[in-house]
Amino acid sequence: MTTYATTSATATSRVSAPARVRRPSLSAQAWNAGAVAVIWLTSLFVVALWVAGGGMQALAGLDGESITTLGRITGLVSANLLLYQVLLMARVPLFERGFGRDGITRMHRLVGFWSFWLMFAHIVLITTGYAVTAQLNVFVQLWELVVDYPGMLLATAGTVLLVMVVVTSMRRVRRTLRYESWHLLHLYGYLGVGLALPHQLWTGADFLSSPLATFYWWTLWAVVAASVVVFRIGMPLARSLRHHLRVVGVAPDGHHGVAVRVTGRDLQRLGAKPGQFFVWRFLDGPGWTRGHPFSLAAAPRAGALDISARVVGDGTSRLRSLAPGTRVLVEGPYGRMTAEERTGTKLLMIGAGAGVAPLVSILEGERFVPGDATLVTRDHDVAAGMRRAAVRELVDRRGLRHFELPGPRSDGGSSWLPISHGQWRGRDLVRFLAPDLEAYDAFVCGPKPWMDAVVRDLRAAGMPAHAIHTESFTV
Repeated sequence: MTTYATTSATATSRVSAPARVRRPSLSAQAWNAGAVAVIWLTSLFVVALWVAGGGMQALAGLDGESITTLGRITGLVSANLLLYQVLLMARVPLFERGFGRDGITRMHRLVGFWSFWLMFAHIVLITTGYAVTAQLNVFVQLWELVVDYPGMLLATAGTVLLVMVVVTSMRRVRRTLRYESWHLLHLYGYLGVGLALPHQLWTGADFLSSPLATFYWWTLWAVVAASVVVFRIGMPLARSLRHHLRVVGVAPDGHHGVAVRVTGRDLQRLGAKPGQFFVWRFLDGPGWTRGHPFSLAAAPRAGALDISARVVGDGTSRLRSLAPGTRVLVEGPYGRMTAEERTGTKLLMIGAGAGVAPLVSILEGERFVPGDATLVTRDHDVAAGMRRAAVRELVDRRGLRHFELPGPRSDGGSSWLPISHGQWRGRDLVRFLAPDLEAYDAFVCGPKPWMDAVVRDLRAAGMPAHAIHTESFTV
């Protein structure tokens, strides 16, 4: 284990007091409670509409109408979740602040699969229920529904698009696609939702059964559409133009990384905090519309934002060829993996690959006495390490303890460790690095499976969940 540490006079003079202990703010808890309340109340309202429309009574008949009413409730819940699927990724402040990007990403995936399977159940149950009532062959009934009922051809096309999105979002399939290809296919989900929902106004009794039901669905659709336009298009465009963001420098960062510096006007008004990320679009030619989430690689400073990325695909490789003066569009800042989540007096930062960048930005912006902050970096080889100059400065001037863990992955019980430490149990290594673990907050950033392994060992070592902070961009 390569180690760099110092408690030099310079470091001691610069930081003379430990960081104060923070507690989760009431405002953060309020945002979370508000976001949860909105989802639960609207979901219960949808069920109430079904009950008011005679759903419970229809179940008692044990006939075709019983099957049909089950199709109605699965369709209602699926439609509600489908709209929330879009709303969750529309960067709405209520959900961003309430759940954080990591929580929204998990919910987006979970809600997406649930809405899809409920939609599938809706199709099967409605078709079967109608067929039983009309005493028709189920395939004949399906054909009649698609061809003869208003809006069903559009709904069929939307369903096909949603099936494509779901299939390409399965982890096994997702791993075979380039990010750029997957992102483009994923955007068809918006079109799928737009095509799948209108038939409800033409053929869905639950949507027209009362003025209240009609008002609810029209309002929800309008809110979702407005949120996408305002928070995904309007605000990012206006903010980027107001701050006049442009690339001013591009440099290598390790053997496989690239660092980009962007300047602009009044950047402090963006409110970015160390550890947060933006979705970046560089106007350098075809393909600029595809946004990429990159964390800040340094504490925000007046007039400049820095990012570092590992080159792994077309979107990141083109960063190397960015010319000074290239215009930049951003969405953000997003993310809750910031020092505001900190509750202890010491820091344990564990990062792999490009995940080191946001950890360095947090360290640059935080107070700590020499020896009270520990950074563990994991790379396949030392030369691939990112932000090495910034880390070295933190070691020399701030008293950061830095441990490097290079080499191939261990095949032992703790897969986040290198093979050179294969005999270690991860929880024992955590206790070795932070013997007074109760005084620490852990910030972990890297590939999702790797982070999961680190978190398991942190919990096994005795660190409480509230002291472990992560951010994931994997959908």
